Amino acid sequence: MRIVALAGGIGGARFLRGLKEAVAPGDEITVVGNTGDDIHLYGLKVCPDLDTLMYTLGGGIHEEQGWGRADETWSIKAEMKEYGVGPEWFGLGDRDFATHLVRSQMLTAGYSLSQVTEALCVRWQPGVRLLPMSDDRVETHVRITEDGTPKVVHFQEYWVRLHAAVDAEAIVPVGADTAKPAPGVLEAIAAADVILLPPSNPVVSIGTILAVPGIREALVAASAPVVGLSPIVGGAPVRGMADKVLAAVGVESSAAAVAAHYGSELLDGWLVDAADAGSVAAVEEAGIRCRAVPLLMTDVAATAEMARAALALAEEVRA
Repeated sequence: MRIVALAGGIGGARFLRGLKEAVAPGDEITVVGNTGDDIHLYGLKVCPDLDTLMYTLGGGIHEEQGWGRADETWSIKAEMKEYGVGPEWFGLGDRDFATHLVRSQMLTAGYSLSQVTEALCVRWQPGVRLLPMSDDRVETHVRITEDGTPKVVHFQEYWVRLHAAVDAEAIVPVGADTAKPAPGVLEAIAAADVILLPPSNPVVSIGTILAVPGIREALVAASAPVVGLSPIVGGAPVRGMADKVLAAVGVESSAAAVAAHYGSELLDGWLVDAADAGSVAAVEEAGIRCRAVPLLMTDVAATAEMARAALALAEEVRA
């Protein structure tokens, strides 16, 4: 079976770890990773979501944080601070720095982001084919008002420095409208037997991937069923700031509203948490097959059960 998943960072990576446990030997998983979180820092190209996917699936992630490297040290960051070079609010550990150095060196040498990602994965062996959504530069920006002043900041600044403590007034995936899907993305979607939307942020993760021209259209045209898992449980995001960015695009923080945001043209199936079982009827009335199952990724075994439920719903839709 050929499975394609669109994924952001922590939530997507943890779901995919469960998916790897749920599939049969010989099944192939292709992951289209969000690059809208990418940022240039200290002269380096940093790809937070791609790295979180790679480290998590390759066994190098800091488990408690869900991002960054395990057993990390911070000597470079301390030295940069001594030189007065920022930003201090974004932490890159020494081990993590090495990844960004290799990536930036290869990009400068003329390799594409797809080629660089493939090369980095040779070390990490994530057990999936990891593709960036695009080789072109795309950065998600957030319009806010801070201290009475309207401004636009990079999504990383909104999340890491401001901790999403101010309202997001608009989400702008800069560059997405002129970007092209990375090599292999559309082909993988067309050849897929199942397409999954993990419980990643529907606006700044999955939504940014869908903003690249051609990707949403390919999903709609695909013969494979498209099944998503709600990132909203009991009216709130399991983690992160999905409620803040959903509000910015006029979407209520509920499992049913996120399904409607994706739309019945895109989604064939939708899983909600057991706590949101009351929303199943509304989702199905909108033309999307819906089931309620436990959706808390408490451990790999629980996450594998979520993945099995998604694959089962895909088969139900297909039948």
